[in-house]
Amino acid sequence: MKDVYRNPVLYYIMAPVVMAMWPLFVWAVYLPRAERNWNSEMAEYEQAKEVMTEILTLDPERLEFADPNSSGAEFDYATAVERIASLCRIPPSNYKLSSGIITTSSDDQKSQSAKVDLEGVNITQFASFLSTIQLRWPNLQCGQIKLSKLKGSPDKWDVDLQFKYYY
Repeated sequence: MKDVYRNPVLYYIMAPVVMAMWPLFVWAVYLPRAERNWNSEMAEYEQAKEVMTEILTLDPERLEFADPNSSGAEFDYATAVERIASLCRIPPSNYKLSSGIITTSSDDQKSQSAKVDLEGVNITQFASFLSTIQLRWPNLQCGQIKLSKLKGSPDKWDVDLQFKYYY
């Protein structure tokens, strides 16, 4: 058996056979697989395109070019909470905001705290509000959440949130 491997005629025959089979494998196996992958990627893109269009209609400011050297618009709790609450379909009568002053710590880190009370919201609105506001402003941290279920309603909650924004 060892003599078969040492025989150069085997390699002279095997190499052209393998080289002749390679285009056959490409045509029969790899090209159909690549076409299926291409079609699935295009289908995923079409789905993502709908989501991207929806995001663009909800928040067109994401496309504006921001100069990294400029400070840009300062964070404002009133504007942030109002914008996110309207996106989450929470009416202005169902939330209260009280923000503190901007403080500077000993290591020159500026921060501002705020308390947001959401009244009579369902759990989906609350979860959407919290995730959206923290996604939109990464320097905003939620330190405490207090959920109180309203009696007589299957899905109505009073929510108290403690936020801190770091400048």
